[in-house]
Amino acid sequence: MIIGASMFDNLSDRLNAIFKKLKGHGKLTEKNIEEGLREVRVALLEADVHYKVAKKLIADIKERSLGQEVMASLTPGQQVIKIVNDELTELMGGRLADLNLSGSAPVSVMLVGLQGSGKTTTAGKLAVFLRKKGRKPYLVPADVYRPAAIDQLNKLGEQLTVPVFPSSVEMDPVQICQEARTTAHRKGYDTLLLDTAGRLHVDEKLMDELCRIKDTVKPSDILLVADAMTGQDAVNIAESFNNALDIGGVVLTKMDGDARGGAAISIKSITDKPIKFIGVGEKLSELEPFHPDRMSSRILGMGDLLTMIEKAQATVDEEKAAELEKKLRKSQFTLEDFRDQMTQIRKMGSLSDLLNMIPGMGQNKHLKNLEVDEKELIKIEAIINSMTPQERCQHTLIKGSRRKRIAKGSGTSVQDINKLLKNYAQVVKMIQQINKGGMRGIGRVMPSF
Repeated sequence: MIIGASMFDNLSDRLNAIFKKLKGHGKLTEKNIEEGLREVRVALLEADVHYKVAKKLIADIKERSLGQEVMASLTPGQQVIKIVNDELTELMGGRLADLNLSGSAPVSVMLVGLQGSGKTTTAGKLAVFLRKKGRKPYLVPADVYRPAAIDQLNKLGEQLTVPVFPSSVEMDPVQICQEARTTAHRKGYDTLLLDTAGRLHVDEKLMDELCRIKDTVKPSDILLVADAMTGQDAVNIAESFNNALDIGGVVLTKMDGDARGGAAISIKSITDKPIKFIGVGEKLSELEPFHPDRMSSRILGMGDLLTMIEKAQATVDEEKAAELEKKLRKSQFTLEDFRDQMTQIRKMGSLSDLLNMIPGMGQNKHLKNLEVDEKELIKIEAIINSMTPQERCQHTLIKGSRRKRIAKGSGTSVQDINKLLKNYAQVVKMIQQINKGGMRGIGRVMPSF
């Protein structure tokens, strides 16, 4: 899951400072552990974690930390961190909670939540997610109180080439869901995504309508869509909707924002319902399954290599990768290959977020505040696109007049062309170094974009 660096930054920084102090003690005493856990509790509360959740988490960590697995350990500080990681993972659900799509087709997934939480966009994102899994989604606009919601879902459907049920503001929401199911059955769509009406706050009329839809359609899953930016309010909203509807899980939106992250840590413990997905950006592909263990690892500054690998697998063309491997072995890495690799990396998401997924990078003071200018990558692509196929294959051809032409064609300067060619030459040199079988000296030729 690629989450905006700001989401858990403060909590991660605080916890890492506490753990560093604990690791500084060769042997831990009960007093050391209690002092450290007091600081962890304050850090959790400042991150907007529910006070009951923070209290239980600290009690569970303390019980294990004062046992033999820590006190008799050769690295007690590391053992405490492992316990915190285990308990935090368990608190957030322990393992991935899948979307429930059981039952005979077409099954229905009901999206509920307050106005502005992102239900309609989430419906579109879920359609993208389900289609990748081989399912045939059918978008159902069931919010008749806000005509813009129906228009928005129709536009999303058109953009994604996903069918949308033709509802209108004159129809009853329950009738819309019933007729949509009949249509889906007839046309062979296997998953209905019901975009229900929201309100500015939880009210009886809203809940009554949602209960009628639930009783009539009998959805296989009910997902509450909640805004992570609202912190404790998101937890309270989840509790209210769960009491009325017995939801199946939660989708936390705007996880790429500047929230403190407390909702993600608290919801499962308070409602006993898992977070199933998180929205990590505005693009319709930016909805990801929630992995408690990976989230815990990110919070504790341990990186998230599994998500990074999955991102790579989802974006890399295997045939192109095999072809590139052959070229690299023969040191035949052209400017065209250079451009293609950057395009693949950009598809994986923000470079700053990718760096945070590498263990230890989030704690590295030199890399922590590194701002990777995505515009620079776009500029590099434009420069390479302005070259002729021959120039991309033989960069040594690119002399003065050619550099001026390429700069003009890409809207850049000759200095930009010089910088790119210099960096590319360093990459080629590094590849040749690796092919000679040695890693020594690679640091001296690493490019600095």
